[in-house]
Amino acid sequence: MTREPVPNDVPDGPIRVLLADDQTLVRAGFRVLLERAGDIEVVGEAADGDEAVALARAHRPDVVLMDVRMPGTDGLAATRTLLADDRLAATRVVVLTTFDDDEYVFGALHAGASGFLLKDIDPESLRRAVRTVMAGDALLAPSVTRRLISAFVGRTGPSRSPVEPGRLAALTVREREVVALVAEGLSNQDIAERLAMSPTTAKTHVNRAMAKLGARDRAQLVVIAYRSGLAGLPRPE
Repeated sequence: MTREPVPNDVPDGPIRVLLADDQTLVRAGFRVLLERAGDIEVVGEAADGDEAVALARAHRPDVVLMDVRMPGTDGLAATRTLLADDRLAATRVVVLTTFDDDEYVFGALHAGASGFLLKDIDPESLRRAVRTVMAGDALLAPSVTRRLISAFVGRTGPSRSPVEPGRLAALTVREREVVALVAEGLSNQDIAERLAMSPTTAKTHVNRAMAKLGARDRAQLVVIAYRSGLAGLPRPE
């Protein structure tokens, strides 16, 4: 089997992936597609949510590709359980489904997932998605981020900050501006252009904000921004 070259910007060692789907053929197909890449290794396969949590605890994968609809414990419930486990603090979850429905996106975000993908994704985009969440980025297209997150926050009732006030107060003015732009779905390059800084500086501000707010990744940072009132800040002239 021909293997793809390993990108230069991936971490040392393969990205360790756990597959969770109740269909054996789907798991087998994803395994083949992912392992064509020289930088991705499938470390386990689960047929339901409970097995996914158990295997995640056993193998400590970097990324879990989690189906939504599975018998017994579904993918969203499994995601909540998995991400609440301190032993899996470094694990990121990408929710997979055959349905292009906002309800699944809301559920995935509420459960703490780093992204949301449809199962008909093409092979290279699937592999790129794994690398994206491994790098700490969110798998939410900028064109839909504001609509989805705004609707998600609206459905959760009155806004309540998901972080301690002291953490919010620790953000600098610039970090608040950057978080607001992340919430709009802007990339580091876009933020750099908007705020007249280098992409590296923009990335540094994003990372510092994530650390101060205790955000696992950009997807969680977006949710925190809306729930805490950091989104929608006036744009600097």
